[in-house]
Amino acid sequence: MTVDVTRILLADDHALVRQGLRMILDSEPDLSVVAEAADGAEAVEAAVAGVDLAVLDIAMPRMTGLQAAREISRRAPEVRILMLSMYDNEQYFFEALKSGASGYVLKSAADQDLIEACRAAMRGEPFLYPGAMTALIRDYLQREKQGERLPDSILTPREEEVVKLIAEGNSTKEVAEILFISVKTVDRHRSNILQKLGMRDRLELTRYAIRSGLVEP
Repeated sequence: MTVDVTRILLADDHALVRQGLRMILDSEPDLSVVAEAADGAEAVEAAVAGVDLAVLDIAMPRMTGLQAAREISRRAPEVRILMLSMYDNEQYFFEALKSGASGYVLKSAADQDLIEACRAAMRGEPFLYPGAMTALIRDYLQREKQGERLPDSILTPREEEVVKLIAEGNSTKEVAEILFISVKTVDRHRSNILQKLGMRDRLELTRYAIRSGLVEP
């Protein structure tokens, strides 16, 4: 049986770190590092040239990983992005999500988490290290306590359309045809929706759609 191989860009300004991460990734039959970059600017060009997934260190010269992630999201929105960091830092974590990353992996746990994070990203699912979920909940509660108005829906109207169609049992191809958009765009919407809602699969999206009144049970 043929295995779909995810083409990965690995960006870190330390060659030894790249070497170690490459060994972890290339040991898996479905993951392959096809490009490397030593700074953010190189990472953008390599990502645009054609990869499925960009794994970016947050702290890099010329252009940071966060800046590179924003530029990749703009120029190659079909490329999935994971951020790597030495720091369990809430600010970095939130900035990573805002820049378009679907996951945040601590370097100290890369040997345990990176492979799972890569596969989750390619499934359109978010990957958050345990402390990150605590940070999200704390941020939400703090905003509510301060009386900050929380949005009625964190999804855009287009994202709600996608959720509704998925919950109604349509395939990705069918959603694309109904909305007159590409399959890749549907995948990107699905990835963003799952990330925003902290969900993992179609079943959870369907439950959300029912609770939100997008579809009838």
